[in-house]
Amino acid sequence: EVSTDDPETAFSTLANREGLNPEEGSLHHCLYQFTRNEKLTETNKLLCDVCTQRHCGPKNNIKSEKKYVYTNAKKQMLISLAPPILTLHLKRFQHAGFNLRKVNRHIKFPEVIDLAPFCTAKCKNVAEGNTKVLYSLYGVVEHSGTMRSGHYTAYVKTRAMSSHLSDLVLRGQSQALEAEPVKGQWFHISDTHVQAVSVSKVLSSQAYLLFYERLL
Repeated sequence: EVSTDDPETAFSTLANREGLNPEEGSLHHCLYQFTRNEKLTETNKLLCDVCTQRHCGPKNNIKSEKKYVYTNAKKQMLISLAPPILTLHLKRFQHAGFNLRKVNRHIKFPEVIDLAPFCTAKCKNVAEGNTKVLYSLYGVVEHSGTMRSGHYTAYVKTRAMSSHLSDLVLRGQSQALEAEPVKGQWFHISDTHVQAVSVSKVLSSQAYLLFYERLL
């Protein structure tokens, strides 16, 4: 999507991220790195249509002359639409020569997460003036084993149905809820075995997929 917004506000976020100092090995650090500001220079320069037209003249001459102009640029990936259900997929593999190796490191993740520092200032379904976009954890998928074989299990929180969340899913309407984790009981599910567990057990798991539902 090509944006013609003011360059000074194009990289603005709902909440200030300058003061963020996310702990390495945490979900916040992963999101911070994924949404960081990148400089595109040298072989990564951006093809600039405006610069090309200025250099080559009218548009109809550009293709024939092929004098494309590339320029230094900035790139940043931010969330432009806060979803009702937030699904986060952690990359749990890395290249080891010509092979792939599984990453077993524990990634610290919270019960309630604020996406505002990672959302564009003009996030489409956030009310004007809001500086928080809160989500509550309700599901985790964990993988044990290696890249070649293993077993998937899940942690799921049973909770009362939320009419506010239904309105957001069906009509795109957001209403403020309490900025606290949704109350409920956590269960660990492995094939046909289901067992009630504590939230501390959930937060200590080797998360592969994380599922959050929107609060604010």
